[in-house]
Amino acid sequence: MGKALVLGAAGFVGGYLIDCLKNEFGMEVYGTKISSQVYAHEGARIFDLDILDKEKIVSLFKEIRPDCIFHLAAQSSVSISWKNPQLTVDINIKGALNVLEALRELDYRPRIILVGSGEEYGPSGADLGKIGEETLPKPVNIYAATKATQNMFGSIYSKAYGLDVISVRAFNHIGPGQAATFVISDFCKQVAEIEAGKKESVIYVGNLSAYRDFTDVRDVVRAYALLSQSGRTGETYNVGSGHAMQVRSLLDKILSLSDRRIEVRVDENKMRPVDVPKIEADISKLCRETGWEIQHCIDDTIKDVLDWWRKICK
Repeated sequence: MGKALVLGAAGFVGGYLIDCLKNEFGMEVYGTKISSQVYAHEGARIFDLDILDKEKIVSLFKEIRPDCIFHLAAQSSVSISWKNPQLTVDINIKGALNVLEALRELDYRPRIILVGSGEEYGPSGADLGKIGEETLPKPVNIYAATKATQNMFGSIYSKAYGLDVISVRAFNHIGPGQAATFVISDFCKQVAEIEAGKKESVIYVGNLSAYRDFTDVRDVVRAYALLSQSGRTGETYNVGSGHAMQVRSLLDKILSLSDRRIEVRVDENKMRPVDVPKIEADISKLCRETGWEIQHCIDDTIKDVLDWWRKICK
């Protein structure tokens, strides 16, 4: 049993990771949130922390002395990154740099998991099939560029200062509680609102032709936990399902779970300025080095998300 600190615990993934670390790995868990967030998770002691304040990060690290830190604190929406690039850069680049700088000031070397994104690879997957970690990142949106920068910082700090850094490129993950700024949650929310009589029987969508690699968030956080134990310092690991699905097919699954006749319309506001046709992860490195495997069927996850929104919207 060791101590784990989850930075950004109040986000979508944070609660799932805390539950996993506490219940499956027997760790003593701490977490952080920004002061404006209301969050009280039974599995962890939560602190207020702004990752743009390096001195407060140092102080918290010294107080807790975690064995492993999971850096989830981020602006994680691609669509928001287009609308507010400055905010995305501040949180995802300056914030990550502050965390790494704070680690340099400690008198011991905890392990840190820097969570990045499969978006970092950009259009590479369209021609190469499954994308391995050795693929050169070619980000085509602001969010992806900030996460690619974080990954480079992690590699530099690991080599130059001997920090125990592991970087992750997480592909699309879904589950109950995810914000409607993400595609599957957005579709499920709209269907739930239609069923509750809160909107017309029309669902508005963006690009349905894209292929994305979707994984249940509970499988994703278990991969993070396993990497904290078995990952190799200075390495990057893909975390995904290893199987890309067309967004249109996922929408069809969601619509099939409703007894309403729902019209599908394209909303130009939901289209990205630049989009990638296909993103599919090669997860062989993760599986080989940690023994991780998928435990949740994506069809069941989609139903869980829809049922969660039905409770919210009723």
